[in-house]
Amino acid sequence: MIPRRLFLIAISLLPIVNSLQCAAKDGTGPWDLLALKQTPAAEFGPADGLVRPVYYAGEPLQGKPTQVFAWYAQPAGNGPFPAVVLVHGGGGKAFRDWALHWANRGYAALAMDLAGHGPDGKLPDGGPDQSDETKFRSFTDAEAREMWSYHAVAAVIRGHSLLAAQPAVDASRIGITGISWGGYLTCLVASLDDRLKVAVPVYGCGFLSDNSVWTQPRFTPMTPELRQRWVNHFDPSSYLAHVRCPILFLNGTNDFAYPLDSYRKSYQLIQPSLRTLSVIPRLPHGHIWTFPEVDLFIDSRLNSGQALATIGPLQQVGTELKATVQFETPIREVQLHYTTADGTWQNREWKSLPARLTDGLISATIPENARTYYLAAKDNRGVTVSSEHREVSDPAGI
Repeated sequence: MIPRRLFLIAISLLPIVNSLQCAAKDGTGPWDLLALKQTPAAEFGPADGLVRPVYYAGEPLQGKPTQVFAWYAQPAGNGPFPAVVLVHGGGGKAFRDWALHWANRGYAALAMDLAGHGPDGKLPDGGPDQSDETKFRSFTDAEAREMWSYHAVAAVIRGHSLLAAQPAVDASRIGITGISWGGYLTCLVASLDDRLKVAVPVYGCGFLSDNSVWTQPRFTPMTPELRQRWVNHFDPSSYLAHVRCPILFLNGTNDFAYPLDSYRKSYQLIQPSLRTLSVIPRLPHGHIWTFPEVDLFIDSRLNSGQALATIGPLQQVGTELKATVQFETPIREVQLHYTTADGTWQNREWKSLPARLTDGLISATIPENARTYYLAAKDNRGVTVSSEHREVSDPAGI
């Protein structure tokens, strides 16, 4: 546990901001990024192999100091090592094995808890819980810093600051990846924290009030004013245009929480040169940290690994679809993925057909009854990248 005196020191260092409204205008929302980029007060526990526990100072909640629990992992040796911040999703926790996964790959890693828990349950001085009731409750502008999203983003950025301060870590080579709600947070943090060199949100995206698993049960009952306040402060759509690091978006065609329409609107806010897409038919949703796309994309940016392939904008003439593809690792397979269904994204059946690869150009013939479609390529490492999807209702469609 962090002694109270360390919390008081940490809190005394927080600069006073004039107004949350002013911060929102420059893309920083309610967060004081200057303060969050300072190394937080922390206490490390004894190492168990490559992993050790750590408690670090969080943001005040209802006027009282809080602390965040995390697992810190580091490879054997002195470094300097690249590093990665690991952000769990709903129902998750600080996953020790996730941090160990990255340490075994040659990275330092920090996997923090974002629900106010330690290794043995709820902390007496932890932050807010991660229930939907907490995430979507009513709040005023003045109460934004009491909300779960505020505390979670702050804990992640403070975690980055703590990771960067470790003697064995190369602070110039730090990335972030998060799963589900952790992907949502990764979108926010990648937009806010300009120190990051790479980001991989898995599943998570913005435009949650437009279409997501939370639209009907949470956003629809809100007053228009509350809904817009939540979006302005806490939806990634309000921030993603500020991303300045390479970012991989990984999702499935039928994800139950983050459908492809909100997904596309989210990644389209980012400069095309910075974004890579990997949309995989029927990808399962869970706390899965063994996707090769995630590992190898981060390697390519932090550890001299080969880059993932990238597929250019779709070009269409009648039923003929094509796109350029650039790659370092040879391509094993190219495909056209399509659905003949409309309606709820989660219930659409997707089908696949072989595409053609000729001189750096992927091409395919769109089936007559296809309603939505996209191109994909898989390299010899088993890594899949994709184009944006297109719908027949799109202006550029058939």
